[in-house]
Amino acid sequence: MNAQLRDIEILLVEDNPADVQLTIEALKDAKADVDVVSLKSGKVESWKKTEWGNEYDVDETVKNADPTRYDALVLPGGVMNPDKLRMDEDAVAFVSHFVQTGKPIAAICHGPWTLIETGGVAGRTMTSYASLKTDLKNAGANWVDEEVVVDRGWVTSRKPADLDAFCDKMIEEISEGIHANRVAAARM
Repeated sequence: MNAQLRDIEILLVEDNPADVQLTIEALKDAKADVDVVSLKSGKVESWKKTEWGNEYDVDETVKNADPTRYDALVLPGGVMNPDKLRMDEDAVAFVSHFVQTGKPIAAICHGPWTLIETGGVAGRTMTSYASLKTDLKNAGANWVDEEVVVDRGWVTSRKPADLDAFCDKMIEEISEGIHANRVAAARM
């Protein structure tokens, strides 16, 4: 693994992100330092299919988090989690930093909703949960129905069934770090 895989950001909101246990475990197995950032302090609880899942300690609130100290961003899915994030100015500003600087971003399921709010999806090839197809197309993205899509450092996947492929590509892209062409494309 590249030295870039050292300080990874997981952005969660209050409660209800889709269960992110496999994502966090994959990052930690790759020797990443994982911080959980949320709209609230304390703990967040994930949702696993039809019941509450795991609890995660929040390392920092998004209002107080400094995006410059992180190498990458991971946006978990679920419906309520990304919906709350995209309506929060601090969360959108935080995510915008990663879009503008070309740092690697991984988003699964409904996670791309927050990316749409940054105005940075235009011209990107992405996938997501099928119900976001029109939202992403209207924002200028090229939406495709594939297990995992990589476009200039962004990794997107459709649903929890795609987690294995998502985690593999996420770690690969984060390990590569920032590429010059990503920064140029992000500033367009």
